[in-house]
Amino acid sequence: MRHRPAAVGVASGPACASGLAFAMPSVTGAFARAMAQAAGMTLRDDGALVSGGDVVRRLPGRADGRIADTDYFDLLDWIRLRHPDEVALVQAYADLIRVDDIGVLGLAIKTAPTLRASLARVERYWRVVTDTAVYRLETTGDPAHLVFEPRTGHHPVLDFRNEGALAGLLRNMSLFVQVAFVPRYVSFRHACRSDAGRYAELFGCPVHFGAERTAIALSAEALELPNRLGDAAVSDFLTAHLETELGSLEEDSSLRAMLLRHLTPGLSNGVPQAGAVARELGLSERTLYRRLSDEGLTFRDVLTEAQSSLAQDLLRDSDSTIAEIAFLTGFSEQSTFSRAFKRWLGVAPAQFRQNVAAR
Repeated sequence: MRHRPAAVGVASGPACASGLAFAMPSVTGAFARAMAQAAGMTLRDDGALVSGGDVVRRLPGRADGRIADTDYFDLLDWIRLRHPDEVALVQAYADLIRVDDIGVLGLAIKTAPTLRASLARVERYWRVVTDTAVYRLETTGDPAHLVFEPRTGHHPVLDFRNEGALAGLLRNMSLFVQVAFVPRYVSFRHACRSDAGRYAELFGCPVHFGAERTAIALSAEALELPNRLGDAAVSDFLTAHLETELGSLEEDSSLRAMLLRHLTPGLSNGVPQAGAVARELGLSERTLYRRLSDEGLTFRDVLTEAQSSLAQDLLRDSDSTIAEIAFLTGFSEQSTFSRAFKRWLGVAPAQFRQNVAAR
């Protein structure tokens, strides 16, 4: 058997006010508005994307000002595919997005006493603005690394999203830190998609592609630099508010996310029955169905998502044959898997793999 990559983790989002229906992974609307503005468009509060006075696209509106992960990624993909220069688009986004746009977290980041304290707040509280990715601060070596880790399934726009995320954060760091500094380097796991020299100019430091992790490398000295608005008392007051908000997020649990984490590793043993899964999760089958219904889902919906996500990962990141991937995703016959995959994605598995290789 050939290499099988680890299952994709999916983070759960905050619950609705009723406490019964649970949100999908989501992103604060500030990120989407900044990207639209970077491309010369406007994203209105009602979800309408306006270009040249015309509504060219609409996003489903949400009362909490957030955007579902799939809607956000599709919007980014739509924008970047119509822009003549992706590197320039990343630069424009970095110049526009501000920590002020992300509410209390932005203020806590700016008022932390040092850059290290700012990044510690980014690491701990990033979930209040999105659960599609996390930051992890590694300070045991020199340089230290602020690692960016996606927490959703694959999407063609994620490489672009990752570049914008690091460019935007690094640009803001240069604004709220009191003394100018230069990162040791920036690294991305994906391959370079344009002129490498332009990325070095964009980030103001060496940029490595095809690296082990997506990260900003900082010297130990840079971490101790003071912030312009550093005020420990104010920052602590704000972080207390963030702790309350984070606590409410962590108390919620999306059954969809739990099921995806549970189902994916065991698909090679065959498609599980809902009753067996419910027992393994400590639920009755009736409760499982009811809670999934509260989220607008069925057991088949989540099972299909787990199979589709794993199949795409294996086709993209492994050298497993189509027959092996059919087995690993719970199908007994390659032909049945191929028909299902084409129904999910609109293309056959072999064509999907060819398209990925061509990109």
